[in-house]
Amino acid sequence: MTIAHEIVLNRDFKVQEVNLSPNSLESRVKETLHKAFWDALKEQLSASPPEYTHVIQLLQEIKESILLLLLPRQSRLRSQIEEALDMELIRQEAEHGALDIPNLAMYILDTMAMLCAPIRDEEVQRLQGVTDPVQLLREIFRVLDLMKMDMANFTIQSLRPHLQDHAIHYEQKKFQELLAKLPNSLDHTTEWLSKAAAEVSASSSSHPEDHGSPTALSLGAVSRSSATPNPMSVLNQGYMNLLHWEPGTEKYPETLLMDQARLQEIQLQVNQLTIIAAVLLVSSSVCGSTLFSSPVFVDRLKRVTKALLEGLPCTRFQEALLDISNHVHREVSEALLQLDYPAFTSEKSSSLKGQIRSIAEKDNAVRSIIEQRIHSFLSLHLSSTAQNSHNLPKGLAPVQEELLEVGHRFSSVIHHNRQVYGPYYLAILKEVLLPGAEAEAGIGSF
Repeated sequence: MTIAHEIVLNRDFKVQEVNLSPNSLESRVKETLHKAFWDALKEQLSASPPEYTHVIQLLQEIKESILLLLLPRQSRLRSQIEEALDMELIRQEAEHGALDIPNLAMYILDTMAMLCAPIRDEEVQRLQGVTDPVQLLREIFRVLDLMKMDMANFTIQSLRPHLQDHAIHYEQKKFQELLAKLPNSLDHTTEWLSKAAAEVSASSSSHPEDHGSPTALSLGAVSRSSATPNPMSVLNQGYMNLLHWEPGTEKYPETLLMDQARLQEIQLQVNQLTIIAAVLLVSSSVCGSTLFSSPVFVDRLKRVTKALLEGLPCTRFQEALLDISNHVHREVSEALLQLDYPAFTSEKSSSLKGQIRSIAEKDNAVRSIIEQRIHSFLSLHLSSTAQNSHNLPKGLAPVQEELLEVGHRFSSVIHHNRQVYGPYYLAILKEVLLPGAEAEAGIGSF
């Protein structure tokens, strides 16, 4: 279920070779065991007479791996391989001391060269120069693993269109099977939606005049004629809350576990874009339009800020902003010098650095405004009928490209999730919003 979900949502998803760290325990254990295995095989082949038991087993595994690489229509080639690598015949040859390993290896390499992707041609050709039978067998297994990985990725590409057509039904079916085994497995989802419902209800009672505002409409506004929030407004509020999620404080909704890492990455990107936009806005207000009328200069400041935030969690933004303030001041000073403008006074320099560093505070006015505007922009992506999702609020133009990309990723995850789990969400919200006998009446649907 997770793999199918990943294939549908992540166009770049593919099976990749695992590269262990050379000094890791796993790497050392693996290398030790592999060396012991191949050393034992070398001793068996060096004995007089040679012992072929393990070689036969390896040839059987090689044959099975090659057959797995065949497509259903390659029936003739399958018959040829079955005949050339007839294991019963190979065992008889080994018993009579007539097993020709080099000849078998040559056939295997020729078959691999025929079946491999072009990217593996060089790997297979290099094996033809290996003369030591043990080393050759070891390298054959290594390259076959790469070929199986290539075949898996080819299969993924072939399956993607089919999965996209059937993913919703498939995930619903699998999730229902899980629920049948774990009847209380929606507890965290219920808590998540209950919190969102309370927030929507509190917001509607505190600001009834905001029902027609763009932000309220984007979240699915509460009905004027009823005190009960619209289920869509609650669900969308829940999705927006994921951008404020604090790991370790609450349990992630079960229906979003497969997307938790993806959504947390989006959350981090949103936080970084908030800081970048706030830094540029503060710098612009202090420096004036003279410097910030140059797109090249603005882009340079953006790249510097982004580089210093790259890979950092929110907890380290304070120390990052200390470095950012120094770098921004240096860039501004150099630009003023190149334009032959007066340098900043010490007072103005302190003001620039101080305002940038204060962005680290969560209640910083500029940061709060930028964050609110970004979240308002992203909320528009939760509606499939939103017409203004490309109209950026003021102050976000420098991060427009990145924000549009984040908005697309966010909406892609949310729309898929809503399609798969909509019936479960609606059932929960009926109990949350209209508990008891009223649950079945008047709440509508998504």
